Amino acid sequence: MFDIIIIGAGVSGSAIARELSKYKLKVCVLEKEADVCCGTSKANSGIVHGGYDAKFGTLKAKLNKRGNDLMEDLCKKLDVPFVRNGSLVVATKEADIEQLEKLLENGRKNGVEGLRIVDAAELKEMEPNISDSAVAALHVPTGGIVCPFELNLAMAENAHMNGVEFKFSQRVIKVVKSDHGYVVETESDGEQNSFEARMVINAAGVYADQISHMVSERKMNIVPRRGDYFLLDKSAGNHVKSTIFVLPGAYGKGVLVTPTTHGNLLVGPTAIDVEDK
Repeated sequence: MFDIIIIGAGVSGSAIARELSKYKLKVCVLEKEADVCCGTSKANSGIVHGGYDAKFGTLKAKLNKRGNDLMEDLCKKLDVPFVRNGSLVVATKEADIEQLEKLLENGRKNGVEGLRIVDAAELKEMEPNISDSAVAALHVPTGGIVCPFELNLAMAENAHMNGVEFKFSQRVIKVVKSDHGYVVETESDGEQNSFEARMVINAAGVYADQISHMVSERKMNIVPRRGDYFLLDKSAGNHVKSTIFVLPGAYGKGVLVTPTTHGNLLVGPTAIDVEDK
């Protein structure tokens, strides 16, 4: 009998496991893959967003700002690379400056510090390789970059050292309410296993809807969106210093150009809705 079972050993599940390892609890993480960080967490852009774009008053806005504030110290404790390189949201038309001003106002409401709009001349000084069509940008000095898989691995390792159990190749097939909490049934190499806990935390990423449907009458549907990146050689790593965004659109923050903590240059992503998780 565990106090808490966490389903999923991605960055969210591992962060939760690490936090819970500070307390006198018996905690277990169930992961369907053979190791931690095998899903979405291994392949995201590694950007620590400043918090300017999340709608003011939402939980996302609150947690984006709080997470940004905590990230540098967390990475220092876990010996994970982190760089506060700042970010720029670039407008290529005069008419788009109004949208930059709205992001500026929203970011200030969210408590993001140091936000300002820079003109084309100052932007060119900050980033000499910026497109000549850029007319202005929102400068977000609190933006940063981290190595996503190193962060995930470090949090899981720290949680395990503090007593959290990790069980791999355990695909959850059923969650049932019991008198003492929940019974979580898994499948591993054709064998079925059963685990019991007083509480279950769903950190299953794109499969979180399937886990939720096992216990909740409230139905939700996660539509996976695939993104393709170009990871360029380190010879291109100094092309920009900041993380460069275009103005956000229907598919989110759009294509970006960013240095990585390892000295490469990352360009992307595309955004393609897919059926197959």
